Amino acid sequence: MPTTAVANQKGGVAKTTSVHALGVALAERGVKVLLVDLDPQASLTWACGVDPDQLHLSIHDVLLGRAKANDVIVELPAPTGGADDDASGTLHLMPSTIDLAGAEMHLLTKTGREYVLRKALSKLSERYDRVLIDCPPSLGILTINGLTAADDVLIPLQCESLSQRGVGQLLETIEDVRDYTNPDLAVWGAIATLFDARTRLAHEVVAHVRESYGITVAEPFVPKSVKVAEAPGLGRSVMTHAPRSKSAQAYRELAAQIMPANKGGRR
Repeated sequence: MPTTAVANQKGGVAKTTSVHALGVALAERGVKVLLVDLDPQASLTWACGVDPDQLHLSIHDVLLGRAKANDVIVELPAPTGGADDDASGTLHLMPSTIDLAGAEMHLLTKTGREYVLRKALSKLSERYDRVLIDCPPSLGILTINGLTAADDVLIPLQCESLSQRGVGQLLETIEDVRDYTNPDLAVWGAIATLFDARTRLAHEVVAHVRESYGITVAEPFVPKSVKVAEAPGLGRSVMTHAPRSKSAQAYRELAAQIMPANKGGRR
């Protein structure tokens, strides 16, 4: 069950949007996908059309040992209109609530706290082809849990100067995780989001990240789009809100690159 953590401690880089869109795009291709909302803000949960305030169980209960992972999973509508009309993919969500902020404090006192999510997800290995973890915009214990549970890391990158600083900080954290909890963690690469091809800065940031950090910035870049911004408020991804948009097509092409079940990931 290849597991990808989507992480960047800088907010506003379309991290949650990318997790949702890539999950839908993979499901369109017949992949059985589990989305994991590891952010106390529950943005992914909300974007998937699930009201966090109405949930009786969430990933908070899983991390505290009150529920099994299978007990909190929400089945989302199966995507249609993708690359393969006969595909039989599924899209499920392990939702979050604001209570998850309290779980972080609880985990700090727990032995083996970095491995709690990894252990919970191991019980689901036969159910899914791909797991995407939406990590919170921080480098705290929740993100460490996401990185410890993952085979590889995907970094959404907004092409501006401050965002590229966050990449360096995240890569330092990944090295720490490799040293202590997950030596096989790979960096799949980065995806450029909210990309404005008209600006020189956007192209310079991509070039700088490639050269300075030695990681792949996958193409196509995801263009800035009003449709992408509108979709979460409707409880949908851009894949269903504007399926023929350039942004949706970019996510489909990126999903096709992510799809191979290569545990080693891309470096």
